[in-house]
Amino acid sequence: MSHDIRYGNGAAWPGTRLRSSVARGVAAGALAVRAAPTTLALHVVVALVGGAQPVVIAWLTKLVLDDVAAGARTATLLPLAASLGAAGLVAAVLPQLTQYLRAEFNRAVGLLAQDRLFGAVDRLVGLAQFEDPRFLDRVRLARDAGGSGPGQVVDGTLGLFQAVVTITGFLASLLLLSPMMTGLVLLAGVPTLAAELALSRRRARMYWDLGPVERRELFYSQLLTSVEAAKEIRLFGIGTFLRGRMLADRRTVNASLRTMDRREAMVQSGLGGFAALVAGGGLLWAVSATQSGGLSVGDVAIFVAAVAGIQGAVAVLALEIARTHQSLLMFDHYLSVIRCPPDLPVAPNPRPLPPLRDAIEFRDVWFRYSPEHAWILRGVTLRVPYGKALALIGLNGAGKSTLIKLLCRYYDPTRGAILWDGTDLREIDPADLRHRIGAVFQDYMEYDMTAAENIALGDLSSLDDRERIHTAARRADLHDRLTELPRGYDTLLSRMFFMDMDRDTSLSADGEKGTPQTGLELSGGQWQRLALARAFLRDQRDLMILDEPSAGLDAEAEAEIHSSLTQYRAGRTSLLISHRLGAVRDADMIAVLADGRILEQGDHASLTAMGGEYARLFALQASGYRDNAT
Repeated sequence: MSHDIRYGNGAAWPGTRLRSSVARGVAAGALAVRAAPTTLALHVVVALVGGAQPVVIAWLTKLVLDDVAAGARTATLLPLAASLGAAGLVAAVLPQLTQYLRAEFNRAVGLLAQDRLFGAVDRLVGLAQFEDPRFLDRVRLARDAGGSGPGQVVDGTLGLFQAVVTITGFLASLLLLSPMMTGLVLLAGVPTLAAELALSRRRARMYWDLGPVERRELFYSQLLTSVEAAKEIRLFGIGTFLRGRMLADRRTVNASLRTMDRREAMVQSGLGGFAALVAGGGLLWAVSATQSGGLSVGDVAIFVAAVAGIQGAVAVLALEIARTHQSLLMFDHYLSVIRCPPDLPVAPNPRPLPPLRDAIEFRDVWFRYSPEHAWILRGVTLRVPYGKALALIGLNGAGKSTLIKLLCRYYDPTRGAILWDGTDLREIDPADLRHRIGAVFQDYMEYDMTAAENIALGDLSSLDDRERIHTAARRADLHDRLTELPRGYDTLLSRMFFMDMDRDTSLSADGEKGTPQTGLELSGGQWQRLALARAFLRDQRDLMILDEPSAGLDAEAEAEIHSSLTQYRAGRTSLLISHRLGAVRDADMIAVLADGRILEQGDHASLTAMGGEYARLFALQASGYRDNAT
């Protein structure tokens, strides 16, 4: 979401650019003040002192030189010398103090910015944004710009004020010596400012253009270091291929950065040469004026200091303006994410959601991801009665997972409606709806946390209730396995990290502190059971969705789990998806989904007797088992 209004050549109207920059600056400043008001105030004071310090030193130097040239007594020189020493001490301390304040300020701002950014991402209702590459690129840039942007804007603004203070002090000094030279030095700074602004806009645009390339490079690098991908990469021998892709993207990024760096080096060299010419001309004028008696030795000293100080401050001013401008352009990505409008409409006054008592209904539901995509669901009408188990079967791509996404309101139907006891899901608070649903998804998550935490994520209210966690694990036939782990339920289920207690207490065989031990991984079937245990924590919810709940299990484990699920489903409303038709034959109702439409509905006996698609698929699977048995 850009705040610039574009015209003909793609640039923004100057007034619009200014208003956009001011708006971004105000937002960055507000974030900075909220994050660290005291540190920011100290930072401002130090910056102002730093801006005045070169001017003070220059004037003290002039006064000392003039008094020495006039033969002043030591008693007259001592206060000036002491003041000059004190100013030098301040000049030595200020950079260290500035560095500390900047680091402390950036830490506080980064923490608040990260909280707001991921809070905004978490507030997204559906899944569409997470499937949009442009949004993912923007989030990546926002993560960097949100943490560093406000700090860079504040640093740039303070640097700008500091430079203004320095320039103002030296200009006043220079005006006393030569108004003409004052004007010349000021005019020499205009090209510097214009060039730096142009470079900042070009660099900000480059970062946006490189976003997809850098994200793709990160994808390849994660593949090459991922344990999930390591087996196939080594078996298929594709490591060199993936590394080549990664390096090609890195070379593309490097080429763009190199071109930008060369352009900046050329521009900066030209500006530096121009500044040297101005300074050299000014020095010749000062020497000539001294020889004619127009300037004293102290005047020459302050003239040289003023010219160098103004040029340096103007260069800093231009650089800080450019950096601040670039930071504001990048900060726009952060603002775009935290101000992102809802991806799905939420009713301003949601209707209350009472416990399910009648049915969940799909009424002529059509769905496609965009007008450019094909229809995935085509007029689905389906009823899930309260207290009954509905099984949904169909070939891959039939639309089963999409139907579940709509039921959880990750998307809204393109046409038609989904009703909960007669209430359209679009009139209900999505958080209330999801609070009523338990689910095991086919693509369940494996969290790099402890076993207890992995289960408790199904209902955070159970995080400190081990009895509930153990009960859920028993129902998933996983309790015995978890108790056998090195730390029982407190074992970390990951080899990506290690626990703090392992870091501190791991000892080698000779009693010396050794290498900390990482956690361990479960097998695929055990992870599947753990996902089931996570769902069982929500056993008092109105609806349970079971999407291929036994896909990763062996035959014996599958039979045990389905026996447990059959007992669980008794008298409860549930929606079961499975490619193994033997697992759904005892459901109260079975619906066959094909090409986005409900092809058949009924129980196992009626569908088998009908001799349609369900009967064909069931016979096909049954014949496979019979053939294997013979």
